[in-house]
Amino acid sequence: MSAVRIGPYTVHNGLILAPMAGVTDQPFRQLCRRLGAGLVVSEMVTSDMSLWNSRKSRLRMIHEGDPEPRSVQIAGGDAQMLAQAARANVELGAQIIDINMGCPAKKVCNKAAGSALLKDEALVEEILQAVVAAVDVPVTLKIRTGWDRDNKNGLTVAKIAEQAGISALAVHGRTRADLYTGEAEYDTIAAIKQAVSMPVFANGDIDSPEKARHVLHATGADGLLIGRAAQGRPWIFREIEHFMRTGQILPAPQLLEVERILLEHLAALHAFYGDVMGVRIARKHVGWYLATLPGAKEFRAHFNRLDDTEAQCANVREFFAERYKSLATGDGEGVAA
Repeated sequence: MSAVRIGPYTVHNGLILAPMAGVTDQPFRQLCRRLGAGLVVSEMVTSDMSLWNSRKSRLRMIHEGDPEPRSVQIAGGDAQMLAQAARANVELGAQIIDINMGCPAKKVCNKAAGSALLKDEALVEEILQAVVAAVDVPVTLKIRTGWDRDNKNGLTVAKIAEQAGISALAVHGRTRADLYTGEAEYDTIAAIKQAVSMPVFANGDIDSPEKARHVLHATGADGLLIGRAAQGRPWIFREIEHFMRTGQILPAPQLLEVERILLEHLAALHAFYGDVMGVRIARKHVGWYLATLPGAKEFRAHFNRLDDTEAQCANVREFFAERYKSLATGDGEGVAA
């Protein structure tokens, strides 16, 4: 895959970790970057700066030590609030501002933000122009193909975005009404790529190196956004990069490496959030990592009752020790899916 330019920055392999609320925190971003992502995007930050004093919002705005360029996603429905939020995030270290017009969540759409904005093209234009004018860094945009299947206006919004000076566009191949159901469609992304000259990134259901190649060919996109498929599998970026470069499938990571990555991730979560919150957030990540391994369901029922850092790490080590035993006795269950 060739490198992609976003303003003055180069995404060396066109592979981007999609912003996901509650997932793409600093520990996960740094891990995905180490494992092959060319760019990682922070969790969505509300444009309502009166809410920034909450612990959750403060943690979302920590970028010290993050790999550059630092991309921060903002969400909201008021052009001037979004412009102010963009400026404030740049002061806090953001080097790319990403605007969310793709999130289908009700609590976001009910506030006329996220993909709800696609209903109002005049407001889209007002927001994009205001944010681009407010900052001296590249502004990118994430959209869906439209509001629902009868109102697929992704192409129109893409043209508005290009006129407004947006530096790159990510398109999820579903409408707002689709949420995450059914299969993503790539025809609209292909049409958008043909219609604009800025970089276009395809998003939706890219869960393997083969699927990544298929989506790139089907859309002509400049690169890919990977979201849910990276949960519990942050090495998907290096797998896709290797496949695109060599045409060969990289062997799945051995159990030993999965254990090492998971324990590093746990340590980073505990250090970043502190014991109480770190322990809670670790539960979902551990569930994702182990989902395909035998015995994971029973393990998780026990693991989710643990409430301190040391117990969590010890329990994970025990789980892997059991898997190594299975492998030694010839059950063939030692390689991560």
